[in-house]
Amino acid sequence: MQARELGKSGEPIAVIGQGTWALELADEGEARRALHAGLELGLTHVDTAEMYGAGRVEERLGRILAGRRDEVFLASKVLPSNASRAGTLAACERSLRRLGTDHLDLYLLHWPGSHPLAETIAAFEELRRKGSIRHYGVSNFDERELAEAVRLAGPGRIACNQVLYHPGERAVEHAVLPACARLGVTLVAYSPFGSGKFPPPSSKGGRVLAEIAARLGATPRQVALAYLVRDEHVDAIPKSARAEHVRENAGALRVTLDSADVARIGEAFPLGAKPRTLPTI
Repeated sequence: MQARELGKSGEPIAVIGQGTWALELADEGEARRALHAGLELGLTHVDTAEMYGAGRVEERLGRILAGRRDEVFLASKVLPSNASRAGTLAACERSLRRLGTDHLDLYLLHWPGSHPLAETIAAFEELRRKGSIRHYGVSNFDERELAEAVRLAGPGRIACNQVLYHPGERAVEHAVLPACARLGVTLVAYSPFGSGKFPPPSSKGGRVLAEIAARLGATPRQVALAYLVRDEHVDAIPKSARAEHVRENAGALRVTLDSADVARIGEAFPLGAKPRTLPTI
């Protein structure tokens, strides 16, 4: 499995990982088979959040990953409403208990909130010193918010910015992705297939993805994923609760797009104007 350095941490993580949004709705046995299949294929970056299923996804992951924790680069997120200094410390301890682990490899602020960011970062630093977390970052931050987080934390501390990014939603390419590259922050793409809105074969984008996939012996989803992670600053965490889909996701790393493919996909999924606010789900 291909790996890239997480921010400026010096630590390599899987280019393609596994998301867990709404995993509490899946059959647990099927979810277990999917996540374990991903680990065996090298999709070792597993992302969750205290918000997912109001903690039930973390609890489920704790059961699923029991006995395999050492194979996983485990990430979770604190809700903005909990992200005061004391609240972040308490939220992290709750997540650790639900996940059945003594540390997180990565801890993120889920989106900007009302608590001073300096308090959240101070809590992250305290958790890191205690060994409760190894790295920290942010999620759903635009370029200005990201720059402020880096200023407050200091160079090399903000490991990643997890944002919505898929071929049909490329807004981060205007300023967020360039800011990540400039500041040494990994961009982690969530919902890389559009969260249930993958382009149908009858659409212009769907036809282009299918044509490229047919030529390369791949699937349209593999082509879409390869399009995102071709950038050296981008990793992705597609969610799947089925083992066959996880295997398909892993296969995207065997797909090599040439410049003509990239241009065709970009034309089929126009960048559009920079929105006033960062798109999220």
